[in-house]
Amino acid sequence: MKRVTLIFRSKANKALDRMEDPRETLDYSYQRQLEMLQKVRRGVADVATSRKRVELQMNQIQQQSNKLEKQARDALGAGREDLAREALTRRSSAQNQLNDLQAQYASLQAEEEKLTVASQRLQSKVDAFRTRKETIKATYTAAEAQTRINEAFSGISEEMGDVGMAIQRAEDKTAQMQARAGAIDELLASGALEDMSGTQRDDIQVELDRMGASNDVEFELQKLKGELGSGSAGELEAGAGEAPAGSAQQARPASSSNGEQALPAADVGESAIPSADPQRAGDGT
Repeated sequence: MKRVTLIFRSKANKALDRMEDPRETLDYSYQRQLEMLQKVRRGVADVATSRKRVELQMNQIQQQSNKLEKQARDALGAGREDLAREALTRRSSAQNQLNDLQAQYASLQAEEEKLTVASQRLQSKVDAFRTRKETIKATYTAAEAQTRINEAFSGISEEMGDVGMAIQRAEDKTAQMQARAGAIDELLASGALEDMSGTQRDDIQVELDRMGASNDVEFELQKLKGELGSGSAGELEAGAGEAPAGSAQQARPASSSNGEQALPAADVGESAIPSADPQRAGDGT
């Protein structure tokens, strides 16, 4: 039973935490404080009313006491001592009541002052709580908005999670449909499936297209082989045409019969080639 009670309390506490909104709790607490402040103010008003009633009674008794004193004086002036004694007796009783009322008045006045001070202090606390409440509510609202924005950006929120799953399902379906369309095209091209639209290609044309594609592949293959072969031959010719460094220094140009040094064939320009017309003898031209 203890374990069941603990589980029930933990579940209830978790549910309450999920349902509780701090802003609503703060507003409720502020409302309760306003109600308490209203009760204190009502108490101050009640005490002030009681004090005022006591004050009115004191005034009435004071007036009656003054009237009895006047009557005692008048009775003594008229020679009625008995009436004067009765008037003084009633005045004494009224004076006792007046003393009691004065004590009650002082007590009510002190209580009214205490309640007034308490009301002022409570009013200050309520005002401070209201300021703090609004600050906390604003901070909580900003933090909640920031959390929702971050969750939306990161994709971990419930709404964005559903959207992401929908997008993923759409992409999967699109890829599946594309793969199915490609497979059907291949089957139609190979003739495994019959085209019911009436625009199907005959077997001869399909075979001719296939052979054309094979010929294109063979042509590209031979072209690549030729490029690779010509590149290797060029490298071999370049390596054979380079002379060693020592043989270049030992080679000397051949001299002509008249003692002039013969130029290499590569350095002979067009000016060194003799004219085709023989020189005329004796004319000096």
